[in-house]
Amino acid sequence: MEKILVYVKDKEKAQLLSELLMALDFVESVNTDSVETEATLATQGELADFFALAGLWEGREINLNSIRQLAWPRQSS
Repeated sequence: MEKILVYVKDKEKAQLLSELLMALDFVESVNTDSVETEATLATQGELADFFALAGLWEGREINLNSIRQLAWPRQSS
């Protein structure tokens, strides 16, 4: 038995393809799943994280000198 995995953009077209495949006598079974892309999932997670951190850096001075001073506290500039 062989297996073929096909991604279809449109849900209605996926249903049509599924019905067509089931009409063939050599097709044993057809399974359909809805799959969210990794980009969609990542975007949703990043958006939630972004708003959770809103205001975290407010009032902090971030520049090259302050970063260097935190990285190497023994060396004074």
